[in-house]
Amino acid sequence: MNASIRTFLKEEDGVTALEYGLLAAMVAGALVAFAGPQIRTFFETLFTALTEHLGTALGSTE
Repeated sequence: MNASIRTFLKEEDGVTALEYGLLAAMVAGALVAFAGPQIRTFFETLFTALTEHLGTALGSTE
């Protein structure tokens, strides 16, 4: 049983996926921290334009 515990602790399968997940979380956090207002402005502009184009395509008069 002791040998199986040592083998389990030495196993490194899945570590790469965990590392990539942590790296992605750090990059996302940095983007939000440094470019948060610009990202918000971008999406507000994008969704406003999409709403206007959708309204035009559907014949809305708003």
